[in-house]
Formats: sequence, C-alpha cells, structure tokens
Amino acid sequence: MLTQRTCIDFLLNTPRNYIGAHLAVHLPEMSHDQVYRFLRNNTFSAGQLRELVQPLVADSPEAFLLVDDSVQDKRYSRFIEVAQRQYSGNVHGLVTGIGLVNLFHSSGESGDFLSLDFRIYAPAQDGLTKNDHFQAMFKQVVEEGKIQARTLLFDSWYANSENLKVIEQAGWTFFTTLKSNRLVSLGKETGYQSLNTLDPPAGGWSRGVEVRLQQVPFGVKLFKLVTIDGSIEWVITNYLAAHLNREMVIEAVQVRWQVEEFHRSFKQLTGSEKCQCRKAQAQRNHLTCCYLVWVTLRQYARAIGRTIYQAACLPWAEWLRQQLQNSSIPVLVLEAA
Repeated sequence: MLTQRTCIDFLLNTPRNYIGAHLAVHLPEMSHDQVYRFLRNNTFSAGQLRELVQPLVADSPEAFLLVDDSVQDKRYSRFIEVAQRQYSGNVHGLVTGIGLVNLFHSSGESGDFLSLDFRIYAPAQDGLTKNDHFQAMFKQVVEEGKIQARTLLFDSWYANSENLKVIEQAGWTFFTTLKSNRLVSLGKETGYQSLNTLDPPAGGWSRGVEVRLQQVPFGVKLFKLVTIDGSIEWVITNYLAAHLNREMVIEAVQVRWQVEEFHRSFKQLTGSEKCQCRKAQAQRNHLTCCYLVWVTLRQYARAIGRTIYQAACLPWAEWLRQQLQNSSIPVLVLEAA
C-alpha cells in the first residue's frame, strides 16, 4: 500500500531518479498511474511541517524567523498547473517554475536553522501575492504563540509599508533591506528623498540614523553597509535602542543568508524540481514531502556530526565500497600488452 511515508522514504533513498514511475518500478504490483493518482487525490499540508519542526528548533527570545522565496525550475514544462513565468534569482531572469515563499527558524548560530512553513505562490489559482503569503505565515506564528523568537529578517521584496506595520503592531522587531530608490525623510525640513541621494549623518553610519518611510507611522533606524567590493546595502530596523550599532546590524543581516544554504540543498537533495505531475494538488503534495525529507536529512546530519550532503550519501557509501571490491557489472577492459 502506498503511503506518504513510502514517498518520503523513496525521496530520501533514491540516488538520482525522483519521478513517480521510478518509485512504481521498485514497489510490488504498483503502476506509475497509481503513484500519480495517490499524489493527486490526497492532501498533505504545510501544517505537517510546522508540527514536526516546532519541537526541534533551538528557540529563545534571541532567535530569528526568516522569510525568503525561491523558484523550483520547471522551464521544460508547459502543462503543470502551478508553474508560471516568474523571476528567478538563480538564473537572474524569467523562468517557468513553481514559486515558494518560505519561513525559517534560526537560533542565530551558524547552520542552526530549520524550515518552519511554506506557501506555494500561485496567483492564478488563489489570487494571493507573495506579500499575502508573508503576512499569513507571520500572523499564524503570532496567533499560535508557540515560538519565542521575536525578530523577523527578510529582504527588500517584503519591505512594503503594510508588512512593516503588521510586524510593528505585533510587537516584533524586524531587520530588512531597502532598494536604493526608496524614499525616506530625515525630518520635516528635508522632505522625502531617495536613499542614493543621502549624505552621511554627522556621526557617520556606525550608529545609523532615524528616518521615516512613506505610509509607515513609526520611525526606523537606517544603516548604510558597504562591502569590500564597494556594493551598498541599505538596512532598516524598528529596533531603536541607543546602543544599536553597525556591527550588530551586520550580525543580524548575516543570519538571513542561511536561507541560501537551504535553497541549494533543498533542490539538490530532495527532488523538489523533479515531479512531472500536471495537477496542482499532486505538486503540492510532492513539495510537502520534499520539505519533510529535508528536515529529516538535516536532523540526521546533526545527529551523526556530518553535513547534510554527507548524510544524504551515506545509504550508498557501503554499497559503493562493495562494488569497488567486486563490481556486479562485468567491466570490459583491454588487457595491457
């Protein structure tokens, strides 16, 4: 009998081929049509991920929640219902794919993060924007009250006035980036001006400067971060403590880059982009299984003190050693003269 556990076990242990037909080949009296019907007719939800992960996170008031999106590349698919043309940072252009909005929990320590929730960006089906998904996931965390973290990290895509107001009203702290053309005001006498026209404050940028954003009814502190190669990142926060400095802001912003570790390993180790089902529900179920696979691998890697990539290869390591000693496929070689 095919179950969700069977699908997860398959994704965890198959070395390369993640499609349903390959699963069917390795199950007795199972056809690929049965696998696809199973994915199409069942409902696995992101709630499974939240219930699994919440007891596992290293939570505290100093922990963080991170929001970021990604695109599962489906460039060769024309009939998958939830796939659409959208911008992908991975290819730096438009690609046909399935958009995901992700919520992560991080203790703030390097590598200590887990996927907590996700939403599929499919506006043609549900009419919801990425910002709608952002607010829905955040509000659910606030309403449930199970997470101690009180700081939210995200990039400029989600830094609109409505999102900032929702976070402020919930009593949370945020750190986010702004695009250089965003308008800010240093005071009534200066009016609003774009970030790229700002002069450095009298004391420099080490302590930031308090500014106002249009349609945001509270002040935020602005920092200008310049990297070694000269690129500029504008960061704002509603944490206005006098002791806040540039180094503290850099430390918080760097936590957000943990999401890039997730995106890479999620695509490479779970088969998230490989499902060929056309129906939206089948794709949703497949992706839910992929998130559960990633969390399983992450926790297993921690338990054995390996990287997630090493953990994913372990099931095949002993088999490969055996094959190197005595290959099951006779090798054809030319004898040395």
